[in-house]
Amino acid sequence: MNHTATVLVLALGASDWGLITKALTNRYSYRFIVAKSASEARNALQSAQIELAVSEEGAGSFEGMNFLLNLRTSNPGILRIYVAPLATAVSADTAAKAGIYQFLHEPLDPDQLGLVLMRALEAQELARRHRLLAREFKVQQGPLSADGHASTLFRRPESQRFEKLVYASDRMAQICNLAARAAPTSLPVVIEGETGTGKELLARAIHYNSDRRASPLLVQNCGGISDEMLQSELFGHKRGAFTGAVADRLGLFRAADGGTVFLDEISEVSPSFQVSLLRFLQEGEVKPIGSDTVMHCDVRIIAASNRPLKELVAKREFRQDLYFRLKGFNLEMPPLRERPEDIEPLAEFFVGKHAEATGRKILGITTDALSKLSACDFPGNVRELENEIRRMVALAKDGEFITTRSLSPTILAASNLAKAHEENVMLLPTGVTLKEHFEHLERRIVLKALLTHGWNQSRAAAALGLSRVGLVNKIKRYNLLRSDQEVGNGTNWR
Repeated sequence: MNHTATVLVLALGASDWGLITKALTNRYSYRFIVAKSASEARNALQSAQIELAVSEEGAGSFEGMNFLLNLRTSNPGILRIYVAPLATAVSADTAAKAGIYQFLHEPLDPDQLGLVLMRALEAQELARRHRLLAREFKVQQGPLSADGHASTLFRRPESQRFEKLVYASDRMAQICNLAARAAPTSLPVVIEGETGTGKELLARAIHYNSDRRASPLLVQNCGGISDEMLQSELFGHKRGAFTGAVADRLGLFRAADGGTVFLDEISEVSPSFQVSLLRFLQEGEVKPIGSDTVMHCDVRIIAASNRPLKELVAKREFRQDLYFRLKGFNLEMPPLRERPEDIEPLAEFFVGKHAEATGRKILGITTDALSKLSACDFPGNVRELENEIRRMVALAKDGEFITTRSLSPTILAASNLAKAHEENVMLLPTGVTLKEHFEHLERRIVLKALLTHGWNQSRAAAALGLSRVGLVNKIKRYNLLRSDQEVGNGTNWR
């Protein structure tokens, strides 16, 4: 996916960033995210792919410089530019610690800033190419591990990015392309998928590719929270409205006016609260608890669920009218086991991320380690993969590649089991006809799809390219049972 250079601006001074960003966007096609506080800027860093950071100093404080000091540690790959009033005194030692690329004084000249940004991006690209060449040169100098096996050579996976989402699979490419087309609209979005697949990252990417990115993105998890508390969090309350309401509360909908609210675990809200949410979606009305005043606000809703909402509607556990109101766009994040080609680029990305965060110099990850990771199902999805990579980075030594020696016993066992299953599937008994060979393979393919999808027949049928009726017929034909857990058990010949 094409990515325009993104510049994060921490606007704490007197500069007219509206005029500046408009002029530079027209001239260079940069994307600007303007934050009014350090906390807002940190939220943008977690959600959007940032290349440059411009920190403007406020009067009588060094919040802008402190932001750059922290940024050098948390995101060392982002180039840093400091803007301050002419009279601001910053020591050379402090500027060096912050790793400032350029120091500019106010009032800002858009032409000068545009030239600095262009040169900074050129320097960043040259540094990236230098790192790649240096790493490839080191690979060519000799073996990467004590055993010296060529199979452990480093391979850099091809990948694409949609903000913080990293992928290589066609399926994720389709989802991210659809999300990118949905972003500029104001339609609500439903994101479905298992826990740990990256639903919140996708929601943040949609927000920061929309016209609402200058306004807040606020997040509320709806799981395990009472109706009264959820009503207060989203709609706000007046002081004294209930026990513990010691002050007025604005509520997320009003606080995010003009922006986006991400409602995670939307499937867990009660039927009574679904009515309140439906009215807000229809009318944009907000009535705080304990207030007689009805207010209006403009908020885009992105909702996420780890359970299929369509199935909950069929069971009458979720309102059909609310489901259709939320489903302006419906995006389904596939589990990692259904897109194993994403494991390698994700692993490489996480290695770089956690090596930078801990100040480690890790050269990469070997193909042996990548192959074993790719053979695992990762029931915890991307979150589980990231935790495994974080552990591997912690165990690796500076200046070396991550090898299979750093893999956890659980991952090694799972990859070995997966390999054994794959080999068993291909073991065909002798002395049988071509038709029997075909049925043998078809039975195992169908069973594997059912096991992968937890015997969810609708999803297994979709993965196999069958109708649900067609899948049911094959289950009956091959006498498949939930107790059939081994794909390669060599039984049930027909």
